[in-house]
Amino acid sequence: MKVCWIIVIYLALFLVSSNLHLCSAQDYEDETPAAPPPGQDNCNGIFLSYAFTSRSKEYPHLKNITAQAWAFSSIATIVNVGTDELKGWKMYVGFQHREVLVSATNAMLVDGYDFPAPVGNGTTLAGYPMTDLKTSIDTAGDWNQIAVQVQFTGTMFGMKEKDIPMPKTISLVNDGYVCPKPTKYPTYMHVCCKKNPKFKPKPIKGKYLPRQYGDLNFVYDVLTAYEGSYLAQVTMDNHNPLGRLDHWNLTWEWMRGEFIHSMRGAYTHRIDYSDCIYGNAAKVLKGFDFSQVMNCQKKPVITDLPPTRANDSDVGKLPYCCKNGTLLPALMDESKSRSIFQLRVYKLPPDTDQTVLYPPQRWNITGVLNPHYSCGAPTRVDPTEFPDTSGLQATKSAIASWQVVCNITRPTKVDKPRCCVSFSSYYNSSVIPCNTCACGCDNIDTETCNPDGKAMLLPPEALLVPFVNRTAKAKAWASLKHRPIPKRLPCPDNCGVSIHWHVETDYRTGWTAKITLMNWEDYQFEDWFTAVTMDKAFAGYEKVYSFNGTKLESIKNTLFFQGLKGLNYLVEMQNGTKPSDPRIPGKQQSVISFTKKKTPGIKIGKGDGFPTRVFFNGEECALPNEIPQSSGDRSRMNLWPVILVTLLTFLMITDHLISFSNF
Repeated sequence: MKVCWIIVIYLALFLVSSNLHLCSAQDYEDETPAAPPPGQDNCNGIFLSYAFTSRSKEYPHLKNITAQAWAFSSIATIVNVGTDELKGWKMYVGFQHREVLVSATNAMLVDGYDFPAPVGNGTTLAGYPMTDLKTSIDTAGDWNQIAVQVQFTGTMFGMKEKDIPMPKTISLVNDGYVCPKPTKYPTYMHVCCKKNPKFKPKPIKGKYLPRQYGDLNFVYDVLTAYEGSYLAQVTMDNHNPLGRLDHWNLTWEWMRGEFIHSMRGAYTHRIDYSDCIYGNAAKVLKGFDFSQVMNCQKKPVITDLPPTRANDSDVGKLPYCCKNGTLLPALMDESKSRSIFQLRVYKLPPDTDQTVLYPPQRWNITGVLNPHYSCGAPTRVDPTEFPDTSGLQATKSAIASWQVVCNITRPTKVDKPRCCVSFSSYYNSSVIPCNTCACGCDNIDTETCNPDGKAMLLPPEALLVPFVNRTAKAKAWASLKHRPIPKRLPCPDNCGVSIHWHVETDYRTGWTAKITLMNWEDYQFEDWFTAVTMDKAFAGYEKVYSFNGTKLESIKNTLFFQGLKGLNYLVEMQNGTKPSDPRIPGKQQSVISFTKKKTPGIKIGKGDGFPTRVFFNGEECALPNEIPQSSGDRSRMNLWPVILVTLLTFLMITDHLISFSNF
């Protein structure tokens, strides 16, 4: 009997020590933390992991494996297992299978794009709404404060049925951290990112991250907060010498049901409160007068007011407002490099408390013919300080401030440029025009023209003729120069602005070029500027004669040109002298002189006199694929008959001389 009791006691002790719960009244199994992934316990920094979970074939089902679409899901985890708080976490995932990301929980795409988004070349994500990861020391190991999990769903292409679509790599993007190559398994990878001992961070004076500076910066300041609403101010600053905006349109996305009640210094394209009436706002705000609401869209489009409303007591009277959407480089006009507007924002439960504040997400800004900006997620920064309006030597602080940093990106195949460049020279009679479809062929009937055809060389006078009127000149010039004429002519360049660069002279001590700007649009460009990068001739720049010229210090080998006072308009396309004449573009041109003293060895005839990058109003223009050859049309001449005749003549003369001497 004693042996039986001993066995029962040992069995009970074993069950207790094994944490096995036999009681069915309450289940504690969910409260037991899962075992940490391999490597996490040995990491003193930020631990990142990525796990592939599933995939399934999407419609349509195709035999072509490379074209077959697959739905996939995966999970990324970021854990702070170090001793320093990670503020504003950013994680890079190196997707590589033409993925289209459909959703990502607890995160936003850093470039500001909305889902679904193509991420086949990799993407960077930032935390939302949880942007900071505290330490285990400061939170007693609270997993909800030290870690975040991002669940991905998306579509991918080009994988066999049994292949596992893992990314190339994962890493932490935050400054001051270094990440080795991740440890990879068939369906899982992890990496431990540690503090870089050589990195010297700027001292953080306040509670939040220090402000960053990109090409275009936004600050979203909450000036005053009320129960259920707040007053915000948006400030945008242009910090790039080649960045500008014309007739800018700003969009963002409200994430928690907010809406814009009123604005000063700007307005929304759509003034409509129907989304509030038929949405959650009307259900929650009983008796609220929505007829006075400016906009209830989840993604409003905001634009600047015209100068005529600058002194309007209702919507104007703000510094730096009401410039018709123009934002210039500080180099041109510092007073026009900043823009400000204010808005009254209403919130919905459970965010009605004065201290509950969330900025809008997914910021994006565009202009008429301007650079492409990629904007990051809003980052909490120390509150902005403003001078006291009473005149006292005091400052006021915003209740809360966020910063959005946007940087200029080079045009991709998806984002075509909107300006192009053509080349010519004194040593070649032909003009190399803008490339076929340089600015895209989306609105062109490609059945009547060849979008992949090489642009035909032109006579100089054809540059001032619209593309539809160039056909006869292009064919006649090809016949004159004995060049083949394709059966299907190339499509036009479809660019709103074209810039022509002509190498005009070349002397022993210097040389000159002529630049011509042509506007093919139906609207004019005020305060225009252009910039050219001269890799081999920059040091020899002397003067531009009809424009204002400046050597940029911040951008290597780049010259900045703008119109003189009173000549700062690039007018729109106009009718010809006679009704039967083709329309002519608005035009501005100038001669530019260079010296060879500071550029010894420069070879103008070999192409050193042509720019390698050209910008118009900040937009990078498409360049031709070739430059004029110094041998001109003779480069295409077959020289073998000439060489053969010369050789035969030489042999005949030699033979004759030998015969004469023998005689």
